[in-house]
Amino acid sequence: MTKLTLGSYPHMLGFEQLERLLERTAKSSEGYPPFNIEQTSDYSYRITLAVAGFAEDDLSITVEDRQLVIRGRQRDDGSERIFLHRGIAARQFQRSFVLADGVEVGEAMIENGLLHVDLTISRPETVVQTIQIRKG
Repeated sequence: MTKLTLGSYPHMLGFEQLERLLERTAKSSEGYPPFNIEQTSDYSYRITLAVAGFAEDDLSITVEDRQLVIRGRQRDDGSERIFLHRGIAARQFQRSFVLADGVEVGEAMIENGLLHVDLTISRPETVVQTIQIRKG
């Protein structure tokens, strides 16, 4: 069985970068931390990550090359605590989300151990372009 790629469709021109983004995103789909994506209106979304135990200063949100990257790293408080059982994850993480053209990252808010990141989509303008045909 052969793998179909976007490049194998002659009417899909210039989508090679999209295919690379899809492959990169599929490879980085680790399960921590869990997250939700909800549509909040026709032109907006909210990503919610479960980040219990992370303070605001432990988190960073960046947009790098049309990718929303959310990183978490808890700082060592320097205390000499002795755990008899340690079941709460304190590991660092990185979650990436590929953003389409026109998607803008808005407000981010942490509340009750949940990090909310709001996204808005610009309404696309309809563009009609007429191409003149000349005689050769």
